[in-house]
Amino acid sequence: MFYLRLVRGYRVLDLGRWLLTATAAAVVAAFLLRALGRALSDPPGAHATLERLLWCLPPLLAIGWFTAIAARALPTQRPERMAGLTAAGAGPRWIRLLIAGELALACALGAVATLLLFLVLRNNIAGPSLAPELGMGVPLPPAAPVALLALLPLAGGLAAAAAVRPGERLPGGEEPDRARHFGPVRTSAAVLLTIGGILTELYALRPAAAYDPRTLGLPADLGHTNAALLGGWAVATLGLALLTGPLLAGTGWLLALGRPSPRRLLAGRGLTGAARELSAPLAMLAFTVAVVLTSVRHWVAPGAEGTGLLPAAEALLTTGCMVGAVLARLAELRALRRPGSTALLRLGASPRLLFGAAMLRWAAAGSVVLATGALTAVLGAGMLT
Repeated sequence: MFYLRLVRGYRVLDLGRWLLTATAAAVVAAFLLRALGRALSDPPGAHATLERLLWCLPPLLAIGWFTAIAARALPTQRPERMAGLTAAGAGPRWIRLLIAGELALACALGAVATLLLFLVLRNNIAGPSLAPELGMGVPLPPAAPVALLALLPLAGGLAAAAAVRPGERLPGGEEPDRARHFGPVRTSAAVLLTIGGILTELYALRPAAAYDPRTLGLPADLGHTNAALLGGWAVATLGLALLTGPLLAGTGWLLALGRPSPRRLLAGRGLTGAARELSAPLAMLAFTVAVVLTSVRHWVAPGAEGTGLLPAAEALLTTGCMVGAVLARLAELRALRRPGSTALLRLGASPRLLFGAAMLRWAAAGSVVLATGALTAVLGAGMLT
């Protein structure tokens, strides 16, 4: 009943976050139940069950990532709700559990909706093409779907609870550390990882290595590669992900360099201040889009075998979760920036100036994401050639 009362006060942003979480959980539940149905239909001794379950791991992790970002943004977006809960006697730890429970409930409802559809289709409604996917004609162990679908609210709730720490962002807690600078050690390590990964892949792509054996099979019909190519791409991708934050901060510093105009100054200082908060969601988005585009390029290449529906659906779901995480973080930063924007408007700044600064700030951030994502995609295409 408590969560039903919260729903009565939902705004469009709250409802969109809740529906996106429930929809993503419903799709992942369909993947899990399909793996269960195929396991029931396969003859004894088949070894593809574990592989099908592993295919469900990337979208499950994507849901966990999205729920973590959404839970971390909720106290900033709805301060009146947090203040009301505090006035009712809820402390920081209890509020964190309530946020985690709200997102876990959304995951659970999406999973239950898919389970009901799965049971209805198993009741001699699905056609012959779907019969192997549902395990029709084979008794369904009651504990199996419950155990699989319990992973969804568990993953969503744990990720949300771990994202909002009791000591920050909640009423009665300490103010979070908003250090805006990246240490030289992290930046140097990110640069070294990126350069080392690129050099390793270039060495593996040298003309003399054209006939090196590629013994590592890649999933989703992406062909074969070798350890040097795969390791170089993985190391360079990790370096680019760690380098996203310093690049955002450095771009903001360049915008405010010299004697900038008010628009450039606001955009540069805003981007530098938001670099730490934006680095992880934007890095994950750039990585996901780069991997998806590289895979699609390989699938549609002449002579390629293509792929099935499952990888394409998982790519779409994972990309949607990453985009949702970025939007949640942007909404959080907008809520944090609202007092400063209100003060500037009271001092006489025009709304056009603030809008122009915002456009310049996001154009600069988009350039950084485009650069890191494009380099990740190029290195991935080199690995698959």
